[in-house]
Amino acid sequence: MSLRSKLRSLLYPAASEKEEEKEPIQAVPEAESPAAPPPVILDPDLLDLPQEHPIFRLYQLNETSMEQLPAPSLRLDRDGVLPPEVVKREKGRIRGSLNKICSDRLKEITRRESAAQRAAQAPSGAKSQEPPPPLDAGAHIFLSSESLYAWLLALPPVEQGEGLSEQMLQHALADQGVRWGVDTQLLQHLSQAEDRYFTLHLIATGKPAVNGENGKVVDCFPRSTQQLLEPDENDQVDYASLNLVRSVEKGQEICRLILPTEGEPGRTVLDQEISAKSGRAVSLPKGKNTQVSEDGLSLLSTLDGHLEYSGNCFHVKPVWDVPGDVDFSTGNINFNGDVTIRGDILSGFTVRAKGSIHVDGSVEAGSTVEAGGDLIVAKGILGDGSTVIRSQRSVFAKYIENSTIFVRESLQTDCIVNGQVYCGGQVVVRSGRGDIAGGQIWAAKLVSAQAIGSPSERPTSIILGGRPCVSFERETLQQELQAVAAEREKLKNQLDSPVKSGQMGRLKIRASAAEIKLKQLEDSNPEGSPNPADKAPKRSSGRMECGIAYPGVDITFGDQTFRLRNETRQCVAKLVNGEIVVM
Repeated sequence: MSLRSKLRSLLYPAASEKEEEKEPIQAVPEAESPAAPPPVILDPDLLDLPQEHPIFRLYQLNETSMEQLPAPSLRLDRDGVLPPEVVKREKGRIRGSLNKICSDRLKEITRRESAAQRAAQAPSGAKSQEPPPPLDAGAHIFLSSESLYAWLLALPPVEQGEGLSEQMLQHALADQGVRWGVDTQLLQHLSQAEDRYFTLHLIATGKPAVNGENGKVVDCFPRSTQQLLEPDENDQVDYASLNLVRSVEKGQEICRLILPTEGEPGRTVLDQEISAKSGRAVSLPKGKNTQVSEDGLSLLSTLDGHLEYSGNCFHVKPVWDVPGDVDFSTGNINFNGDVTIRGDILSGFTVRAKGSIHVDGSVEAGSTVEAGGDLIVAKGILGDGSTVIRSQRSVFAKYIENSTIFVRESLQTDCIVNGQVYCGGQVVVRSGRGDIAGGQIWAAKLVSAQAIGSPSERPTSIILGGRPCVSFERETLQQELQAVAAEREKLKNQLDSPVKSGQMGRLKIRASAAEIKLKQLEDSNPEGSPNPADKAPKRSSGRMECGIAYPGVDITFGDQTFRLRNETRQCVAKLVNGEIVVM
């Protein structure tokens, strides 16, 4: 079939079908049923085009005029050097440009063929018409959206047109402004390569910009500590091993700084610079009793003490180490950092610390302990009803008896007997005996124990939800105001004297301070005013769970109370749709 006939069949398939109808139809022997086609594996780098795409029509048109013409190969990344996101993004752009280029070339071939036909059919006496010159090979450049990559596609000549040459390729690159990152070896050998036509070649590669890395801080100490104790194989907990004090020495490195790096600018194939961002600098988390080293790369401790991370900074708190008991040899302790007591806190003494308190021994009756951090009592708390324990974090103790406990986060112990507990988190009594017997336990989230109550039906109250810590602070301030009022009444009956005047002045100051604190408390918690309204839970997430609950246990959610009448095993109590459910 001639080039003219082939072009006509490609451009006007309907007319070709009519011509084929005129040809005799030869009988074709019945063929065997074809085998199932193999599964199609989609190549992510291949530019998939429909069979009616103009590039395939061009290929069929040139197939007869050139020997061993390879089939179109349109792979964007033949060597696996391009990022997958680039290939995915550029497929659509190249597909659209390729469609226009091939369609225009088909039209040009048709126009030239028509002109040549008219020249051949002109009368002999008419003025001769020169046919158009042959159509040379064409080289087309496709630029990526960021001009980082350039692809080349060459189309073969028509009839006697000039084939692809290195000069053609250089002109095509120059027309598009591609002059950086060109594959010179490919450029030199492509005009003689077998796959020079109908193949997509990555002819130029730019240099992407590399942004700098942000600075970062590498810690030499963990910023948080695990505070929950795990029972051993005998279901016992060693509270003495819970040492939350992380000791550092003066001049010791706490953390070090990794400086940010500068960005490395890139280059497009159009020889244009691509700016790069430099890494963001960070600062060392400098807190109290720390300093930055001379080179500015390390954070150092300025004293021997306990390291703590809070408020996005590292702080070193001084540690007061008491080698024995807190007794008359030491007196009451009021310290600005952490306190470690190697012995006991004897009856009647007070220990206050803005940090954590670690007691290797026990806390005796009549003592007062207030910790701004955690409180660890290895041998337990033995009170007499007047013992008050306050912790702004968590409390860990071997046992608790006849004591008032205020803890904002969690409480973990082996046993609670006749305790008054106000806990803003969860109370866990699962190790050792795991008993809660007598007293009142008020936890905002969870009370978990092996046994609650006693076989003798000792009254035990479990309150869940609400704001136990707010209630405790309010009760404490109200008791303070009542005590001040009672002392004032006593002083009123005494004769006037300088001593009486001084005492009345001090009482006035105490009352004013308590009233201010009470007002601040009410302002910060407007919905939690007097009992029992402050017991009303904001959500029904409170929960009690135990292995056995005895009769005499009261379970309270807000203003609802449920009393157990029978012994209940594997007991779970929670609030469902506004009602207490015990399972």
